[in-house]
Amino acid sequence: MKAVVMVRPKEGILDPQGDAVRHSLRKLGFEVSGTRVGRLIDLELTADDPADAEAQVERMCSELLANPLIESYEILLEDP
Repeated sequence: MKAVVMVRPKEGILDPQGDAVRHSLRKLGFEVSGTRVGRLIDLELTADDPADAEAQVERMCSELLANPLIESYEILLEDP
């Protein structure tokens, strides 16, 4: 089973990378009022049960993949 985890800075947390992207887009002539830069993590899981897979990925996020103090994450499970 495949899972995709999207990790982003929480609202109110400074995002210097997002600020740099917004500034560069404006210099190129694009009207952008805000940008947030995060990361995408693709996982190949051995779990067959979607509930078990989601529980595993939740644990991965809370223990390693995301800093819950400053980041939020979203998990998408892909059907096999």
